[in-house]
Amino acid sequence: MAKTEFKAESKRLLEMMIHSVYSKKEVFLRELISNASDAIDKIYYKALTDDSLTFNKDDYYIKIIPDKQKRTLTVLDTGIGMTREELESNLGTIAKSGSLAFKQEHEIKDGHDIIGQFGVGFYSAFMVADRVTVISKALGSEEAYKWESEGADGYTIEPWEKKEVGTEVILHLKENSEDENYDEFLEEWRLREIIKKYSDFIRYPIKLAVTRKKKDGDSGETADTVEEETVNSMVPIWRKNKNELKDEDYENFYTEKHYGFDKPLKYMHIRVDGTIRYHAILYIPEMVPFDYYTTEYEKGLELYSNGVLIMNKCPDLLPDYFSFVKGMVDSEDVSLNISREMLQHDRNLKVIAKNIKNKIRKELLNMLKNEREKYETFFKNFGRQLKYGVYSDFGEHKEELQDLLLFYSSKEKKPVTLEEYVSRMPEDQKYIYYATGDSVERIEKLPQTELVADKGYEILYLTDDIDEFAIKMLEKYKGKEFKSVTSGDLGIDTDDKQKKEETKEDKALFDFMKDVLGDKVKAVKASTRLKSHPVCFSTEGEITIEMEKVLSAMPNGQKVKAQKVLEINTDHQVYQTLKNAYAQDKEKLKLYTNLLYNQALLIEGLPVEDPVEFSNDICKIMT
Repeated sequence: MAKTEFKAESKRLLEMMIHSVYSKKEVFLRELISNASDAIDKIYYKALTDDSLTFNKDDYYIKIIPDKQKRTLTVLDTGIGMTREELESNLGTIAKSGSLAFKQEHEIKDGHDIIGQFGVGFYSAFMVADRVTVISKALGSEEAYKWESEGADGYTIEPWEKKEVGTEVILHLKENSEDENYDEFLEEWRLREIIKKYSDFIRYPIKLAVTRKKKDGDSGETADTVEEETVNSMVPIWRKNKNELKDEDYENFYTEKHYGFDKPLKYMHIRVDGTIRYHAILYIPEMVPFDYYTTEYEKGLELYSNGVLIMNKCPDLLPDYFSFVKGMVDSEDVSLNISREMLQHDRNLKVIAKNIKNKIRKELLNMLKNEREKYETFFKNFGRQLKYGVYSDFGEHKEELQDLLLFYSSKEKKPVTLEEYVSRMPEDQKYIYYATGDSVERIEKLPQTELVADKGYEILYLTDDIDEFAIKMLEKYKGKEFKSVTSGDLGIDTDDKQKKEETKEDKALFDFMKDVLGDKVKAVKASTRLKSHPVCFSTEGEITIEMEKVLSAMPNGQKVKAQKVLEINTDHQVYQTLKNAYAQDKEKLKLYTNLLYNQALLIEGLPVEDPVEFSNDICKIMT
């Protein structure tokens, strides 16, 4: 029989697709099942306008038939079938989609959409087969035809015998190689796995012969029996009405889809029927995935097109700061490229992503307002990611995230929002005060908090390394600027005139101490913030001591230093000792100066620059 050649451009496209378009060979089955579903859909649509046709859903199905002896895999459907002309047109010209033409001809717009609109998925069969045979009988035709091809060289079409309307796609699998095991596509467990993964929500039954062990009632012996079983669930949970579902249904779906080993803390069932239509079920996990804060973690939602899985993880549907969200989205309005694997970043996808982002934010705000304990559990696990969201992209998202943040309060002794903090501020308080440290316990002991606390002002305790960077990016909240308790100017008026006069009188003492320390500090001065402690650091400029510690610990080893000011409590007994040393023994004053400097370093959790010298200085004091 004469072979018809593919057109040159189709031949090149076939070769390219087989070798590079699809990243996983298993998707061939998804594509063939989708085509089979389309063929049944076409009968459904014809029945809507043709009174001579009746559509009894029980008569329509897709069957997967592996044959290990012949090394063939057949995908059979009871759909509309194809005439000789349609075989020639749809299969003879790559990227000519019969489904797309049918959709345009019938102006199909409702939710019963036709999946295969791009006409190349069928050819993915050649990734696993060295010969593909299609036997088809069209609805209303007395004749059947066989289309057959061994790849890019061309194809043949000839009359064939087939009783029932529908199509059989028969794949003769390639021989195994060192790199590829094509026999896996004849194994029952593997076929079931692929169907459940990609095509579980196809509207029609996908039947597969499965082996079961049965016990003979008379003999008691166990024997293998082969039974035909529907593998797919057909009705996806997200297309059901919310009032049909219980919490356990959502929890079971979470488990079945392997979104996590925990129970979800919260779920969202979304249905949007506007200009862009989609369904979604989203989950906020209760526990942090073990790899969440690593570079190995992949964010993204499962993306379906009309019930067919397109991507396991579509990162474009979630902003990074909501990357902890698990779940899926199903839309018939998402544009796909020829492989169904790579999404075009079109307007529809961006609209869906924006809508999902807003719904997640709204759900978190509702949880914060109405389920505070649950929200605090969430924030303990994923709050760090929200803070990164505030800091990243030059603060582009800070307005939408600031009301989701929690920080530990010095007064409330629990996490509070910025809104709650500001609502409690006294009229005379100018700033939102914060202190940074490794832990709440450590911050509570910081000398720098004394003046702020003495005024009765609330202090936010920042214990994450990202916290202060996020606060710096926020700059202010509801018109109130943020101020670190280590800031040189706390914006708090003091009436201690004597201290100011002493600072002026003893400028020579502080200048001497500054000369001893050199460029280790920006200045030495009398403190207006210390009450009981002898010494502390304050800072000038944008970089604080805590930020210095974070930046210094980074892999690239940024040598960023805060501009430290050594503050001396002139009401402390140590101050008199310093004055005496300045008047009588300047060598001893040098010793005291270095000791106080190292004390201030230790208070801040900074390393002592020369531990041996520090130890020797202590010994000198003791002797």
